Amino acid sequence: MTGTDDSGAAMEAEFDTVAAWTADVALDLGPEHHVPAGCRGSGGPAALRWFLQHLAPRPRSTFLDVGAGVGGPAAFAAQEAGVRPVLTEPQGGACRAARRLFGLPVLQAASALPVRDGAVSVGWCLGVLCTVEDQPQLVRELRRVLAPDARFGLLVYVAEHDEVRDAPEGNHFPTAGALDGLLTDAGLTVLTSGHLAEFAAAPPLWEERAGAVEAELERRHGSDERFTTAERQAGRIGRLIADGEVRGTMLVVRPVDRS
Repeated sequence: MTGTDDSGAAMEAEFDTVAAWTADVALDLGPEHHVPAGCRGSGGPAALRWFLQHLAPRPRSTFLDVGAGVGGPAAFAAQEAGVRPVLTEPQGGACRAARRLFGLPVLQAASALPVRDGAVSVGWCLGVLCTVEDQPQLVRELRRVLAPDARFGLLVYVAEHDEVRDAPEGNHFPTAGALDGLLTDAGLTVLTSGHLAEFAAAPPLWEERAGAVEAELERRHGSDERFTTAERQAGRIGRLIADGEVRGTMLVVRPVDRS
């Protein structure tokens, strides 16, 4: 099997198969488990509230979540800010999980977004850019769909150095300089920024519910190679963050006026 095949299998295990299993477990455990289980890798309540504060979406406004996974952050935004989420997500298992858990509209799409030019006034893309091989294309697509006065949130896992050892399969972490270049080239400017590590950990009850889903996933599927692959992927990025090799950079951006 080639490296590309390995990467594809690892990404499919993490974002397709285990995403579908997560929905099964969360549905069995009850509604209070859905959002905590669905926000894995996207930040806890404090970080998500920071984004919503700076994005300032209007109630009932359409809110685009790009690379939405199983839909936890989008559902959180709907609960907290009264927005109406629309999701895009490349993996079919995650799309089905978002529909089952939250009843949200989901379009299966990768970097080419099925959205009209200038149609988006607010939204986010959380922890996704590092999983995309053609990062300039995705950032250009984000710029294309944003309205002139739009605000858009990005959580990007940024590398401290050009070479990242033992990175999760299929992940390509930009450096801070490379990320600045991607944004500038696409015509996006940063309004405000923060770092994920600066925010308080999730409340104990949130962690308890997310942990219950994780424990049940392991009980049901711990012997399945796809589960162990997904856990290995998560463990690798966790170690990189703990070692300071990668950090979660939070940005709110807007389009540059090029007229």
